[in-house]
Amino acid sequence: MLDTYMLLMAPPQGEDGGGMSTMLFLGAIFLIMYFFMIRPQTKKAKDQKKFIQDLNKGDKIVTAGGIHGKILKVGETTLLIEVDANTKLKIEKSVVSLDLTKALADEKS
Repeated sequence: MLDTYMLLMAPPQGEDGGGMSTMLFLGAIFLIMYFFMIRPQTKKAKDQKKFIQDLNKGDKIVTAGGIHGKILKVGETTLLIEVDANTKLKIEKSVVSLDLTKALADEKS
């Protein structure tokens, strides 16, 4: 019985344990995750940060909630937008999802 147990615990004959191939496999998995998951996500975050920094007074925008407005004042983290005549809203820069001024300019080109 003990001999059978020892045979089950012994590594297969003719194999070194595969240490190098395991390391190569893990390295390949990491590279795949980097190029398909991590890199695109960091690029998207960088583009979003640049988009928010490029907002200027007079730009027409759309918020994530679907509110259309024109920027009247740009603050450090907030925007004052005009939604309608005499209707102004103070919003966070992070909720801006589209710059209509640039989108319309790109559409005409």
